[in-house]
Amino acid sequence: MTKKNMNMKSKTTFVPVLSISSGVTDIEFYKKAFGAAELWRINNPDGSVHVGAFSIDGTIFRLHEEGARSLSPGKTGITTVTIGLTVNDVHGVVEQAVAAGAIVLSPVKDYEYGYRQGEIKDPFGHHWIIEKLLSQEALDKFVKGC
Repeated sequence: MTKKNMNMKSKTTFVPVLSISSGVTDIEFYKKAFGAAELWRINNPDGSVHVGAFSIDGTIFRLHEEGARSLSPGKTGITTVTIGLTVNDVHGVVEQAVAAGAIVLSPVKDYEYGYRQGEIKDPFGHHWIIEKLLSQEALDKFVKGC
């Protein structure tokens, strides 16, 4: 690496890395469900995915083959994180995700704290809350009352 590259400035961002089971070759779900763009992918010699990066409207996340320090929820049956995805059309995105292979965990509903939300599980076991803030005033009022 040149000295010039070591001094490159970058914006601090949060990039979740979602573990997937070993041997996965088809990661099209994210394109079909969320309109994600695949930025790059590194495959294993057998053609399965080792790591890949996606962008949803400029927000980046990665998929990574499970290893000794990170198991996929598809293997364990549980997950320790839920990914929030803020969109304009919650119903439409949930329907699109289901058509791509997701399972609805909680149907789309408007909540008293000002959000419209629905929760899905993707084919790899990851949980997603698809949401839209409908009323900042309702959220502020709810938070103040807690």
